[in-house]
Amino acid sequence: MTRLLSRRTILTTLAVAPAALALAACNKAGEAEAEGSKPAETTKTADATKPAATPAAAAPQSSGSVNMAELLKPGVLPEKQLGKDDAKVTIIEYASMTCPHCAHFHETTLPELKTKYIDTGKVRLIFREFPFDPRAEAGFMLARCAGDNYFPMVDVLFKQQQNWAAAENVKDAMFQLSKLAGFTQESFNSCLTDQKLLDQVRSVQKRGQDEFKVDSTPTFFINGQTYKGALSIAEMSAIIDPLL
Repeated sequence: MTRLLSRRTILTTLAVAPAALALAACNKAGEAEAEGSKPAETTKTADATKPAATPAAAAPQSSGSVNMAELLKPGVLPEKQLGKDDAKVTIIEYASMTCPHCAHFHETTLPELKTKYIDTGKVRLIFREFPFDPRAEAGFMLARCAGDNYFPMVDVLFKQQQNWAAAENVKDAMFQLSKLAGFTQESFNSCLTDQKLLDQVRSVQKRGQDEFKVDSTPTFFINGQTYKGALSIAEMSAIIDPLL
């Protein structure tokens, strides 16, 4: 695991963090996908926005299981959830904002997952922070500071990931995106100098690592079973449908 940073504000750290840090999550997620035997996923899901029928797929093998009661215990930050509390299937996703595989899942799989399962009350998705580097931490902090715009902010950061995660002037790139969520320069600076929030985001990551053995992103827990890698909608369906 990438070690936690010293107690400097993220705003200060971003000024000196090299762009190579943005690849840390990719390396971790890459290991997980290689183990999960999904090397052609980008090709399979690149046209996922079209309403064509989802091809059948075998359910990927779970890499383990966790106690759902423990997994669902509240953490230091309020849960960010899509879907109804009484859904039959609960998905908990641990992701990093600088992970390309996480961005790929959110751009290609999540829209159809939302339409097919979340919006119909069958599935709820709980999204938890697992940053690997200062830029990912900053992205999550800004999403938290966006209040009710948490998920829209996450969506923007994932869609524009290539434009800010490896940018030389990352502070300016992130500020330009943050303005879309109503941030001013003052509120942007205030958010990224909030040491308590930074500690809380890191605590969510540490809990995932220590208690649930998360070591790569994205990692999904689906009704207690563990799956690693950016699952396609066909793979998600193969896991979810037998649980409904």
